[in-house]
Amino acid sequence: MRALPRGWIPRCLQMVSSPCRSFHGRHRLLTSQIIAHYDSLNQGEKQLPQHFNFASDVLDEWTRVEKDGTRPSNPAFWWINDEGEEEKWSFEELGFLSRKAANVLSETCGLQRGDKVMAVLPRVPEWWIMSVGCMRAGIVFIPGTSQLTAKDMLYRLQASEAKCIITSDTLAPAVESVMPDCKSLKSKLIVAKRSRSGWLNLKELLAVASADHECVKTRSQEPMLTYFTSGSTGSPKMVVHSHCSYGIGFATSGRHWMNLTPSDIMWNTSDTGWVKAAWSSVFAPWICGSCVFVHHMPQFKPAVVAETLSRYPITVFCTAPTGYRMLVQHDLSSYKFPRLKHCISGGEPLNPEVMAKWKTQTGLDIHEGYGQTETVTICATRKGMEVRPGSFGKPVPPYDVQIIDVHGAVLPAGEEGTIAIRVQPTRPFCMFSEYLGNPEKTAASLRGDFYVTGDRGIMDKEGYIWFVGRDDDIINSSGYRIGPFEVESALIEHPAVVESAVVSSPDPLRGEVVKAFVVLAAAYASQDPEKLTAELQQHVKKVTAPYKYPRKVEFVQELPKTATGKIQRKVLRNKEWGRV
Repeated sequence: MRALPRGWIPRCLQMVSSPCRSFHGRHRLLTSQIIAHYDSLNQGEKQLPQHFNFASDVLDEWTRVEKDGTRPSNPAFWWINDEGEEEKWSFEELGFLSRKAANVLSETCGLQRGDKVMAVLPRVPEWWIMSVGCMRAGIVFIPGTSQLTAKDMLYRLQASEAKCIITSDTLAPAVESVMPDCKSLKSKLIVAKRSRSGWLNLKELLAVASADHECVKTRSQEPMLTYFTSGSTGSPKMVVHSHCSYGIGFATSGRHWMNLTPSDIMWNTSDTGWVKAAWSSVFAPWICGSCVFVHHMPQFKPAVVAETLSRYPITVFCTAPTGYRMLVQHDLSSYKFPRLKHCISGGEPLNPEVMAKWKTQTGLDIHEGYGQTETVTICATRKGMEVRPGSFGKPVPPYDVQIIDVHGAVLPAGEEGTIAIRVQPTRPFCMFSEYLGNPEKTAASLRGDFYVTGDRGIMDKEGYIWFVGRDDDIINSSGYRIGPFEVESALIEHPAVVESAVVSSPDPLRGEVVKAFVVLAAAYASQDPEKLTAELQQHVKKVTAPYKYPRKVEFVQELPKTATGKIQRKVLRNKEWGRV
């Protein structure tokens, strides 16, 4: 796929000029000064600006540095796919295309500042174009994974009141099936080679759109991104991030954890629907002036990943622990990664034995990082730090991270408690603004002077933090965070299921997987367990996103419950993990 013909962008660029003024009239910064400037803001050494927009204050500044010749000749964006197709953009070309995108959203779709756009796309260049276009227009961007079903999309469109959706021809039928119930949805943009009735073709619109666009002067605390996160007891919640939260908040981790410079080419394998794509495929690399490398792989294939690392000049690599586990099981002896110098991981705990095997096979350490949809990087093993397998490092500024008890009191080193971030007397700017439309959930995330992550851990005497487990019932499988409620709701729709409880279960490859304990209806009690398991798994894949299906199913006579009738998932989870 070629998003746009090569060669026409530079010609058109000669006819337009950017009306945006980075830093709102302040002097131009040199390469190292740009990174240092935002690092100092992130660490609280300078006061945050009243207005901030990542597109104008960061990306357009790199365009000017690019023109001065003081930045290495790396592209800003480098995209490939399995068919051998390729796209490369400079920061100038990214700015050109994203201004076109902003005009498509504002003029063609009629969207205004503060409106919401939902983007459910695979790893295609248009995802990056539209995300930056939304920043320029002051429109809130809502990413979603391509594995969403029609039911998932309906919930998200209704809850967010999105006025526009951008998706692929594969997912267009699912959107069409729920359109009658999505009253706020006014525009539908499709990324496809051919037109589709009732849809606006994004490729065609970008080809003719004007690139003359003035960035909206957004306030630093104005909403920029909204992510849906799975809950343990209910439907997914909407996590709102401001322009400065992610736009400035990843400067420190980009510089000190990801070890990024303008000379680097970073490949992060995350799906565009997950927050890690924003972390490591947008904000951290671009604030450091690095190149974002993307391989549009429908599935993670160790052989393809190894070949890509060998063939392309990738210097920084990020994948989930499951990806590293798959890679070390693959024979890497025939590959050489000549440019690779730094490896990072996040999303789930990384096994020490996997770190050791990776070091043996590649000679490189894996630097773990830890964070949530609600935050930027909370803790990390930064460059220069001792790598302690099993720990995800120390707190990253500006966060004051502590281990607290049930009353919000800080626990001494070595004692297990809840991992928490101090938010009083000053709340760090690089945290989510709120759970949109859910003040109760927002309030429940606080305990005394702290925001509670819901994760349990231990801090040692040197300040390293060690993950123990979840406080709630969220399942983290291969980096996918899955709430049991959605899986249980899908199961109960099948006539064989009277009730169910869904918990995490250990798995050597994925870390943990979804397991369902199911109480059967009498009419199904005598059926073949294997066939019924397969039937329930297929049912869940159809009702909700396929990655949520239970890989393990156990049929039981009854579920453990409290005196008030509430299912005790903790009892089942402890049994699975041998904690009884």
